[in-house]
Amino acid sequence: MSLVQQRTSCRAYEPKPLPREYLELMLEAARLAPSACNKQPWRFAVVEDEAMRMRLVDEAFLAGIPMKWAINAGAIIALGMEKSAITHKIAPKISGVDYPLLDLGIAGEHLVLQAEELGLGTCWIGWIKPKKVRAIVDWPKGIEPVGLITVGWPITEKRKTRPRLPAEEIIKWL
Repeated sequence: MSLVQQRTSCRAYEPKPLPREYLELMLEAARLAPSACNKQPWRFAVVEDEAMRMRLVDEAFLAGIPMKWAINAGAIIALGMEKSAITHKIAPKISGVDYPLLDLGIAGEHLVLQAEELGLGTCWIGWIKPKKVRAIVDWPKGIEPVGLITVGWPITEKRKTRPRLPAEEIIKWL
C-alpha cells in the first residue's frame, strides 16, 4: 500500500534523460495489465526526443492550462487505444461501459506505479488534442489517442499529497 500512498502527480522534473531500461520496465508493467476479453487495446508511443516533446506541449495540449513544465520530463508517453468490434462497438451498446478506456486506465496505472517504484515522477495529462497527438507520434487512424503521461526525475524528493475523501464518504458496505 505504501507505493500507492506515496505516488502523486509530478510537475517539476530535472531536465535529464531516463535510462531506456526504466522505460522498458514501465511499459512491461503496462503490457501485463488485464483487459476485457484479453483484447489489450493499449498502444504506447514513447517520446524522448526534446524537439518532439516540445511539439507535443506546443501543439497537442489544449489551451488554458500552462504546461511548459512537461518539456523537462525525460519522456512523454502517449496512450492510445486500438478499437475492436467486440469491446468497442458491441459490448458498450449492451452494457454502456467503455471497456477499452477502462483497460487503458488500468495499464496506465500499472505504468505510473512502476515508475514510482523506480523513483521517477509521473503526471497523467488528459487535456489534449487527439488528432494532433496522432499526427506527432505518427499513429494510424485506427489508434485513438486518449492521454499522455509525463515521466522524469522529480526535482523534489517529497511531493505533496493531495487530500482524499474519507473512506466512509465513498464506500458503501452491504
